[in-house]
Amino acid sequence: MDFLGYKGKRVIVSGCFSGMGHATAKLLVEAGAEVHGFDFKETDLALASFNLVDLRDPATIDAAVANVGGKVDALFNCAGLPQTAPAMDVMKVNFTGTRHLTEQVLGLMGEGGAIASISSTGGMGWSRRVPLLMELISQQGVDAALAWCEGHMDDVGNGYALSKEAIIVWTMLSCAHLIKKGIRINCSLPSPTQTPMMKHFREAAGAAVDVAMEPIGRYSTPEEQAQALAFLNCESASIINGIVLPADGGFMGAVATGQVDLSKMMPNAK
Repeated sequence: MDFLGYKGKRVIVSGCFSGMGHATAKLLVEAGAEVHGFDFKETDLALASFNLVDLRDPATIDAAVANVGGKVDALFNCAGLPQTAPAMDVMKVNFTGTRHLTEQVLGLMGEGGAIASISSTGGMGWSRRVPLLMELISQQGVDAALAWCEGHMDDVGNGYALSKEAIIVWTMLSCAHLIKKGIRINCSLPSPTQTPMMKHFREAAGAAVDVAMEPIGRYSTPEEQAQALAFLNCESASIINGIVLPADGGFMGAVATGQVDLSKMMPNAK
């Protein structure tokens, strides 16, 4: 835990009620950090503060960030919705609300600050849609981004893939100007993880979930994902910026070397 260097650091964790966010907040508390939690449901963890936040509502984000105040050393964007939720809610929570929260917290960060967001292997198709994603990301503010989404519902689809792809491209786009201020930003790509949301992924994706568990052949745990996020934001990762970190038991490596049959995940893939 000394290697992580979180003792005495002030951090914010969104999505701390359950799953990866809960595991991340717990790990950080155990590492000696001053943890401020944001979520739509109250956590059972003993945090420095807890704020009820609905990422669909920017006013709740603004109020929570103002309540934390002071200097923030690290932000962990762990809140998310699955593809079984209404598409626009998915976009609001997974991208526009997450981006707005980050923009608000940046005002409390200085040299040495770090941001880590959770994307997904469900966003692995980002490279095929960069022009579209850049168009979305260029929309300044929540209202403009949501208006763009409403005008591109064919691209939005169920919201999940697009929102996770947007997190990836936004992370890579943001890293260059934020590092000039001494602030790093990265994101992770978890493989299927044993969280309360998994039943929703199973419902929506079916056998594709099994493909995404290759080659390790099991779910990851929330604790494993928390450790990856904690590393991305720790002092020891000071040179790591703008990366998309696969936390997937080798899935992306196996895909890149042709050892996973993506046709089982995406029937229309060539």
